[in-house]
Amino acid sequence: QVQLVESGGGLVQPGGSLRLSCAASGNIFSLYTMRWYRQAPGKQRELVAGITSGGLTNYADSVKGRFTISRDNAKNTGYLQMNSLKSEDTGVYYCRLGYGTYSTVGDWGQGTQVTVSS
Repeated sequence: QVQLVESGGGLVQPGGSLRLSCAASGNIFSLYTMRWYRQAPGKQRELVAGITSGGLTNYADSVKGRFTISRDNAKNTGYLQMNSLKSEDTGVYYCRLGYGTYSTVGDWGQGTQVTVSS
């Protein structure tokens, strides 16, 4: 069973930066797409960014140009660098492995809370 642990969240001022980490157990991390999701208060969970096993990336329009997704397969770890943070970025961030278009594997973790506030 794939287990993912998110970390790196916290409280940050608007315009600030955070780097989230997604640590995966097991030996299959490098085979799958890794995606970051977030859920803001009162809203549905949304896809933020994804990176394929080959390094191709995609981003939600709301974060394009501000966030950067990356992965280190040797460490079984994925990252989300978040710059120029806005209050609208506030929410719980989750990572998930996937394949194909939007198929997923493993379970949801507990996520990490990101709060952007003055």
